[in-house]
Amino acid sequence: MATTAEKATSCCIDNKSGPLLREAAAAGEATAVVVQDWSDDQQHKRAAMSTLIVPVDSLHEPSTNAPTKVFCFGAQQAVSELVVLEIPQVVSKPRFKLGSVCSGRFKYRDTLMGEVGNTVANIVKRSALGSEKENIVQQPLYAANQIYSYDRRNIADIGSSFSEQLKSCDVQKGIQNMLRAQSSHPLDPLSAAEISVAVATVRAAGATPELRDSMRFVEVVLLEPDKHVVALADAYFFPPFQPSLLSKTKGGPVIPIKLPRRRARLVVYTKKSNETSIWVVELSEVHAATRGGHHRGKVISSQVVPDVQPPMDAVEYAECEAVVKDYPLFREAMRKRGIEDMDLVMVDAWCVGYHSDADAPSRRLAKPLIFCRTESDCPMENGYARPVEGIYVLVDMQNMVVVEFEDRKLVPLPPADPLRNYTAGETRGGVDRSDVKPLQIIQPEGPSFRVNGYFIEWQKWNFRIGFTPSEGLVIYSVAYVDGNRGRRSVAYRLSFVEVVVPYGDPNDPHYRKNAFDAGEDGLGKNAHSLKKGCDCLGYIKYFDAHFTNFTGGVETIENCVCLHEEDHGILWKHQDWRTGLAEIRRSRRLTVSFICTVANYEYGFFWHFYQDGKIEAEVKLTGILSLGALQPGESRKYGTTIAPGLYAPVHQHFFVARMDMAVDCKPGEAFNQVVEVDVKVEEPGANNVHNNAFYTEEKLFRSEMQAMRDCNPLSARHWIIRNTRTVNRTGQLTGYKLVPGSNCLPLAGSEAKFLRRAAFLKHNLWVTPYARDEMYPGGEFPNQNPRVSEGLATWVKQNRSLEETDVVLWYVFGVTHIPRLEDWPVMPVERIGFMLMPHGFFNCSPAIDVPPNASELDAKENAVVKPIQNGLLAKL
Repeated sequence: MATTAEKATSCCIDNKSGPLLREAAAAGEATAVVVQDWSDDQQHKRAAMSTLIVPVDSLHEPSTNAPTKVFCFGAQQAVSELVVLEIPQVVSKPRFKLGSVCSGRFKYRDTLMGEVGNTVANIVKRSALGSEKENIVQQPLYAANQIYSYDRRNIADIGSSFSEQLKSCDVQKGIQNMLRAQSSHPLDPLSAAEISVAVATVRAAGATPELRDSMRFVEVVLLEPDKHVVALADAYFFPPFQPSLLSKTKGGPVIPIKLPRRRARLVVYTKKSNETSIWVVELSEVHAATRGGHHRGKVISSQVVPDVQPPMDAVEYAECEAVVKDYPLFREAMRKRGIEDMDLVMVDAWCVGYHSDADAPSRRLAKPLIFCRTESDCPMENGYARPVEGIYVLVDMQNMVVVEFEDRKLVPLPPADPLRNYTAGETRGGVDRSDVKPLQIIQPEGPSFRVNGYFIEWQKWNFRIGFTPSEGLVIYSVAYVDGNRGRRSVAYRLSFVEVVVPYGDPNDPHYRKNAFDAGEDGLGKNAHSLKKGCDCLGYIKYFDAHFTNFTGGVETIENCVCLHEEDHGILWKHQDWRTGLAEIRRSRRLTVSFICTVANYEYGFFWHFYQDGKIEAEVKLTGILSLGALQPGESRKYGTTIAPGLYAPVHQHFFVARMDMAVDCKPGEAFNQVVEVDVKVEEPGANNVHNNAFYTEEKLFRSEMQAMRDCNPLSARHWIIRNTRTVNRTGQLTGYKLVPGSNCLPLAGSEAKFLRRAAFLKHNLWVTPYARDEMYPGGEFPNQNPRVSEGLATWVKQNRSLEETDVVLWYVFGVTHIPRLEDWPVMPVERIGFMLMPHGFFNCSPAIDVPPNASELDAKENAVVKPIQNGLLAKL
């Protein structure tokens, strides 16, 4: 995944500091200068530096006999020169608090610098050089946004002796390692070069040429590091650059010189042996793009996963269609239905699911659905308007052959529906509206958000974005900057991890239409390039996404993720009825989204961030109904007839949002709990003599088995994620509450076949303690999965404690789709979602400081105060 449209500043710099250090140490007479090489807006960078170097009024003199010299040289952004500080002189000159100093092979003690910053005080008494005078300290952050000059004797004191020590103690090599830029944040999606390196590494590990040729690359994705690595990166190497967020540790923080190398996780399907394996590859910081394509990573582990089938790939779908259309018996069956031209035929390869032992993962299988267009010269014709029923096909996707075929029932093709197409104007045989005037969204001063790589800042929100082939868009490290309380965490990771679509018609082939769109196909792999049409208006920032194709090549979806601002009506308003004066603010929200197509359906996934601290998750459903054909005069109660011979079966769409929460938690803290809140009506009696009383009742989830819950709109049920050790000004625990939207549960019997693989649909809410390998509610490989209740429903049987831990919420929400004629030929968007809303997180409304817009200010200047009428005055 890469940024486009407005390239963010790179997080890597030229490796200049090493030569400068050696040159200065040898010569011993150059004046050390800190030069900040800004390539972006000076003011923005200065704001980013505010927590790193802050003027202070006084510093205590260090309790050291000899002057201690600290060498600070940059290994990260915007630091291009050598910094040499002598502590006594720093104390005697204008004071500056240094926000962070990084140590790797050196150990630090807070005995030298008193109050010279949060972590600069942790400097060695004796460095690894074996000298009591010289200490090498790496500062991998911005040095300063100003220029400092120091007396050249600061360097002359060291002179050539320092250079000799560098040679004698073999530290020079270490310095070069430290100076290597950390170009990618630990959570950045894999670049195209990294994917290529990972694929080449795994392919080279194949024992034989035949094995290497048989490898099919289902997924190559970032192996996300442990949370403490992300915390260090955010503190010292990348935005938001806030070491103060790290938990306090005895003896001061342990600060690394560089971060661990990134790793890729690969899901590989070996076609020859029908085996699925998982590989982990460590990636070098120098990739194939800069080394002539010869550099490879390092295989850390590889493991064959038995009895699974990985998701299907677009290449397999295309091959399946070609194989079926070329099968003689299929051609004969289509001729019986009046179709000779195979170019009119559409074959959608659906995974078989798991209904019996015949669907076991020992074979890689698909049962296609067949459709037929009416015009071969119309590429935008709605081919789903003519389903072909009565033909049963089973395809072995490993060997790409038809293994079973049966023409069970001759169902005539539905007649061509004149209303089937959805293209513009005359191309669909209609006329477009003529009274739609242009609507333009203009931001003459640009957007209010700022982007640095994949780090996004908007209003008081900041977070990172990522992208995976299965989930699509991922939101990381969500935090709100709350005045003097600083950056407050809300969530560590947010994403949609599964989409399940069960159909409610018991007839063939509809009973087996139970799609797992993430686990069987991949939401990210099916994402759109928004260059081909975007629902965003105004100033838009796009991000590209990189994936591997089935054969190991790298493919890029340009403009895959959309980031933009939206006007959202009224934020708040009040008018004083006595004076007629009013205050009103308009709401604005930041939206980050992507859209994918899985066969006939489109899903738009949106995360909205609001100025009042709310986060909204929204799914927009659109696309084309999956239809069935009817015999003349036939009707079915399990669907809606939408045209002659054409009906749409009833079905449901379920979405699973995985929310790794971190409400008011610093990195490393696990101080969250979840409570359920219901509104209760007070019983009649002494406490409710007027029969009007109601109140809220809370229930703390102490373990996983207690936290399998369903929505209850009759009691206004919601759930609050609280920090157990942080309170607001009234003494209540701070928290965020999950507010459900419209929802449903599966309309199926308890023995329904699809519930074997989708037991997580039985409840709307599940809560688990964080576990790194618990990512997908139905297990990682739901395709042809024979294991009952794998995934979430099995994990919670451990009944782990939830009283004060790192909690993960799994919210299952769905919509029951009873098709309408108005859903044809393409369905207008239906919206569904939920809200994360602050609950005691702030001391008052966080939106109170939103300024009025220009038109409101003009209106106030021209406003006339409403006189108070005599009658009203008498009443007052």
